[in-house]
Amino acid sequence: MEKEKGGFFAKLKNGLNKTRINLLDGLDSVFHGFSEIDDDFYEELEEVLVMADIGVQTTGEIIEEIKTLVKVEHIKRPEDCREYLINLLAERLDIGENQYLFEKERSIIFVIGVNGVGKTTSIGKLAYNFKADNRRVLIAAADTFRAAATEQLEAWANRVGVPMVGAKEGTDPASVIFDALQSAKAKDVDILLCDTAGRLHNKKNLMEELKKMNRIIDKEFPGIHRENLLVLDASTGQNALNQAKEFKDACNITGIILTKMDGTAKGGIAIAIWQELGIPVKYIGVGEGIEDLQKFDSKSFVKAIFDND
Repeated sequence: MEKEKGGFFAKLKNGLNKTRINLLDGLDSVFHGFSEIDDDFYEELEEVLVMADIGVQTTGEIIEEIKTLVKVEHIKRPEDCREYLINLLAERLDIGENQYLFEKERSIIFVIGVNGVGKTTSIGKLAYNFKADNRRVLIAAADTFRAAATEQLEAWANRVGVPMVGAKEGTDPASVIFDALQSAKAKDVDILLCDTAGRLHNKKNLMEELKKMNRIIDKEFPGIHRENLLVLDASTGQNALNQAKEFKDACNITGIILTKMDGTAKGGIAIAIWQELGIPVKYIGVGEGIEDLQKFDSKSFVKAIFDND
């Protein structure tokens, strides 16, 4: 998101169009529809933020901070709160550069998520990004219980031009991870991307499966950097937040990949996930192109929502 005048920023802004229209229309009616800052103003502002799926808890905290600012700075006009709100959202979304250290280290990344959220596509796009950054990448197709999962992932591996280790449907996922680790050693791989199952209907099985795979990694690659990235469909709004809660209870989620941001008016879910669950959104998808999954940047994200030029 570094080239804000074009490129990905333009895609980001376009992808967040529904969120921007939804949020800006509501905020404009609040900031310009009230002549003074009173309880009705705060109530309307709260409703707009909740409707953008920023979350009830986070919205309440933001409203309280604005109330404090109004008192301390003796602000009288509602429109003077707008810039403060923008800065506050960007500040709350900032996850820091340390969240991406794994991209430069030798790492194993588990990618988790239920069917239909864009897990396979996200793995392919991550592989593309890492390879473009001159990292040696290997994909492990360890979601062996979903029909055609390996074939779909293999198509992405071929498209991106990275090797893949897979097995036939029904194979023990841990054995796929073991084979992938041996291949990673032989090929001196920098990043091993592992597709894993997301069967939330049985958290115990999911936890046991992940534990088994992690034990193998501990034995074969002690001390290697680990990431557990959960893929969520942003267009499902609060359902995505609930999914994140469920997976957080089942395993240690270190980051979120938010897909389909271009199809939702509820882009505020990125704020809710980080603020209410403490899980940073690390990547967002704003289109179907191979380059449309990028690192999350809070300033660019908020700018794209509020930039009306």
